[in-house]
Amino acid sequence: MAKVTLTIDGRKVEAERGMTVLEAARLAGINIPTLCYLENLNAIGACRVCVVEVKGAKALQASCVLPVAEGMEVWTNSRAVRASRRTTVELLLSDHPTECTTCIRNGTCELQALAESLGIRRVRFEGEKHGGVPDESSPSIVRDNAKCVLCRRCVAVCEKVQSVKAIGPQERGFETAIAPPFELPLADSVCVNCGQCTLVCPTGALHEHDDSELVWAALADPGKHVVVQTAPATRVTVGEMFGMPPGSVVTGKMVAALRRLGFDRVFDTDFTADLTIIEEGYELVHRLQEGGVLPMITSCSPGWIKFIETFFPDMLPNLSTCKSPQQMFGALAKTYYARKVGIDPADIFVVSIMPCTAKKFEARRPEMTDSGYPDIDAVLTTRELGRMLKEAGVVFDALPEEPYDDPLGVSTGAGAIFGATGGVMEAALRTAYEVVTGKTLPALDFQSVRGMEGIKEATVNLDGTELRVVVAHTLGNARKVLEAVRVDPGRYHFIEIMACPGGCIGGGGQPIPTTDEIRKKRIEAIYRVDRDMPLRKSHDNPVIKVLYQEFLGEPNSHKAHELLHTHYQPRYQYAQL
Repeated sequence: MAKVTLTIDGRKVEAERGMTVLEAARLAGINIPTLCYLENLNAIGACRVCVVEVKGAKALQASCVLPVAEGMEVWTNSRAVRASRRTTVELLLSDHPTECTTCIRNGTCELQALAESLGIRRVRFEGEKHGGVPDESSPSIVRDNAKCVLCRRCVAVCEKVQSVKAIGPQERGFETAIAPPFELPLADSVCVNCGQCTLVCPTGALHEHDDSELVWAALADPGKHVVVQTAPATRVTVGEMFGMPPGSVVTGKMVAALRRLGFDRVFDTDFTADLTIIEEGYELVHRLQEGGVLPMITSCSPGWIKFIETFFPDMLPNLSTCKSPQQMFGALAKTYYARKVGIDPADIFVVSIMPCTAKKFEARRPEMTDSGYPDIDAVLTTRELGRMLKEAGVVFDALPEEPYDDPLGVSTGAGAIFGATGGVMEAALRTAYEVVTGKTLPALDFQSVRGMEGIKEATVNLDGTELRVVVAHTLGNARKVLEAVRVDPGRYHFIEIMACPGGCIGGGGQPIPTTDEIRKKRIEAIYRVDRDMPLRKSHDNPVIKVLYQEFLGEPNSHKAHELLHTHYQPRYQYAQL
């Protein structure tokens, strides 16, 4: 591509034609502050924080949308630029609640950090503020428009990445608000609870529905036997809440930390990830051999499930009937585990530590009560767990490595890789190959379904039978795959879909910031966990074998279907007014 040379702050900078001044400055190591800008997603020049001075221009220019040009002279830190930025941020602060110390984003708020970097110590402007009551209708996400800066980053990720379009600008001028259409509560909109909006929101305008007080109350109740499960992805992300670098594997420290909080047993969702593979694998083999509905689509991601219920209800028969590992765990905790330890399931309180805000919605689905009790009593995101540990004074990096409890704490590397896009597919293939062929898999790593490419196709030879598979992450890519299947239903046999970019490692409840670079480091760590496990195939898990012998009978048995499988329902795409 052709190059241009421009001058930024007196330095000659070479950039590719078509780049913006902001991109060129960053490549040259020159920082221009931004607020509404989101790389590769939202460059609209709305907030005016990234303005620069350009020789010959009549006014300051927004660098995020200004193309570079040959011979252009730019100043990013002139007196006029600094004055403009300060005034812009002061105006934003004049319409913003001054409750930083009690805000859920205190310490990770970009507006707060921007004000500090500009040296703003007082706000010169006073006037009317946007008020309103926070929308807490959703079990997953809280929307507080009083803290919204109208950056539209949430709108961009919801539309361009997830193709959901649950929220957008409503009204005009000072009355503009980012909200669902028709002033609907978030719970009544097409929102799928994925929480990607909470990851990109620069302030506390969108955040997870905090259930930590519910968990504190259960831990303080002497009549409750409180158990906790940790999702595969949390072991490579919770360390970030304590300043550890992305990709730090902290499994043992996390287990120790949860014991310090007072949980009676600390278990591993990887155990029921292994169980999901057995149930799902046998379900796939049955559909292939008996002529069931194909392609079969995985059902582990609750944001994806609500998406297909809302936008592709005609394809619900393609979904695996398996519950997610979170829900399978809860059903077993209140049946199999309760029986083994002799505790009334009414007294067992099950907490999940999840990377995902949609898991909160999933736990409240009325279908998830097959044990006679809710499978899951409370869901905490990685962020909520981090805050609870800080509140309890736990010094995370000083903790010893401790193992999970038996019997629901034994897992394999196949369970661990559920946390990355392609992981469910790879884990399923490791088991399906050996179930179908009766032979030992020659190589465990299926590289063709790994990586951050949005849609990955592969053909796997099962001893003469070709299995055509596809892996997609983000709901925008899921939409493309389903539209392709509508045109050509025989194109694939098995489909994995994860709602969030990168899979669960990029879930809506993960530490902030979550960028593509950070996602890649987390994925590398997940596969490191897999490589270091003594067992790497779900059907080799010895406790899973005992579970079938003692309780379930066999894969896809009546008992297994009763507790571990479910059904899904069509939802309205448009508001029912």
